[in-house]
Amino acid sequence: MHRSIIRLVAGVAVLGLVMAACGDDDDASSTPELTATTLPSTTASTAAAATSDIVDTAVAAGNFTTLATALEAAGLIETLKGEGPFTVFAPTDEAFAKVPQATLDALLADPEALAAVLTYHVVAGELDAAAVTAVDSLTTVQGSDVEIVVEGGTAKIGGATITATDIKASNGIIHVIDTVLLPPDA
Repeated sequence: MHRSIIRLVAGVAVLGLVMAACGDDDDASSTPELTATTLPSTTASTAAAATSDIVDTAVAAGNFTTLATALEAAGLIETLKGEGPFTVFAPTDEAFAKVPQATLDALLADPEALAAVLTYHVVAGELDAAAVTAVDSLTTVQGSDVEIVVEGGTAKIGGATITATDIKASNGIIHVIDTVLLPPDA
């Protein structure tokens, strides 16, 4: 199923726009600083991506393959392709690379535990970056609250830095993060 999704979106024009919006840069000094008043937005990709759902938008970006694999293993693809709206804090492949391989393998082998971790990255409703940074915490679909902190112009959710914001999809919005979030009981 994952490969068919990739083939479906490969020719979509949003690919270039979303890749530019979500592109990873190994130079930490180029990570955008986020504040409630000066958040970078992917306005150019917003209109184009609005026709693709959250899953297709993330797959088209090219740097969320581990997330797509995990969503499939947890049985969450159809949910995140559903009506929504959802706000997804999407860890990149580099974020998943920080997770010890044994932990990642164990999660992939346990769909229930994996679903708990993945739904900890999702909030019901569509919250743009300004709405996210206007609160101290958000309640995730998993059921636990996750802390939001804005310090020195950098926005963090649960300790993960938000590196790109406001990537619009037809059923919600994506914010890119640099670390996989783990629920408090994980």
